[in-house]
Amino acid sequence: MTLKIYKLMKNLNEKVVLVTGASKGLGASIAKCVANNGARVALNYLKDHSKAAQVVSEIEKKGGMVKSYAYDITEETAVIKMVEGIERDFGEIDVIVNNATGPQHMIKLENQIWDDYLGQLDFFVKAPLLLLKANLDKMKQRRAGRIINIGSEVVELGSKEFGHYVAAKGAMLALTRSWATELGPFGITCNLVAPGWIPVERHLGTSEEDYNLYKANLPLGHQGSPDDIGQVVAFLASESSKFITGQKIAVNGGKTFL
Repeated sequence: MTLKIYKLMKNLNEKVVLVTGASKGLGASIAKCVANNGARVALNYLKDHSKAAQVVSEIEKKGGMVKSYAYDITEETAVIKMVEGIERDFGEIDVIVNNATGPQHMIKLENQIWDDYLGQLDFFVKAPLLLLKANLDKMKQRRAGRIINIGSEVVELGSKEFGHYVAAKGAMLALTRSWATELGPFGITCNLVAPGWIPVERHLGTSEEDYNLYKANLPLGHQGSPDDIGQVVAFLASESSKFITGQKIAVNGGKTFL
């Protein structure tokens, strides 16, 4: 076990990892995990300065290297400015973790409008595209790079009243596979991590009944933690995953098998 941990840390050492939407929730845990494995972390967020500062502080207390960047990644000019800032501070980006998300409201189908779908596509298709294009030439020149998209099990579950979100996450899976095919010859991999329901801050107030109902259908019998997602992302960011691309990795305790 010690040898494996050392190998992973060596592989992430000095890599510049951009994690979007990392001031809280899964993004914060992903940022902490890759930092613990030796990466230089560019922590992106939009509005919550205090929570972003808290994550930065926690990483720095453990000796990690991190800087925060408050930019709207759905806007092209903001993405370009952010990438320029990261390159000044850390150097060229090696790994992009597309985690950022917007509101995830349940909406009955008869009340859904096209803008509900566009709002989700902004985060799960537009933002990843903008970030890739801002880094693609340099990744191609280095013949190296990692794109890690954070998807969801809802693509397989087809959750009701959630078509806008499910469709956008499905599109993210599709672009993962297309990008993997196109970018593979340049040494750039693209994979997707599909979490199950991992309790984070936004789930505060959820009833015990709802938790129990979800857990009852899990082969492992319990929900995962944000760190479970972070560890898989750290692996995909490392050299240990160099022959894995175009894949969806479900991290959901066996809820789905796809």
